[in-house]
Amino acid sequence: MASPTYSPISSKHNMTRTKMTFKQREFYPRIIRLKPLTARIGLSRSTIYDRMDKLSPRYDPTFPRSVKLGPGAVGWIDSEITAWLEQRMAA
Repeated sequence: MASPTYSPISSKHNMTRTKMTFKQREFYPRIIRLKPLTARIGLSRSTIYDRMDKLSPRYDPTFPRSVKLGPGAVGWIDSEITAWLEQRMAA
């Protein structure tokens, strides 16, 4: 049986914790930054960006799109990368 986890609920002045069961837990997409992505899929930085560039001969329309995280930061959604890898392995 999984042990309950605690979720912080913040207010302006205090922090309280509420007990959450496994079914109540919300799952958010995990973001992977470029360095861990290159290690995970075995492609270089330039190849990853070539896969995303429509003008590149290495363009891959099935490659997951990046998500803008800030002015100079992007990431990729972990589940989309996993699905892309599984699709490539099945081909």
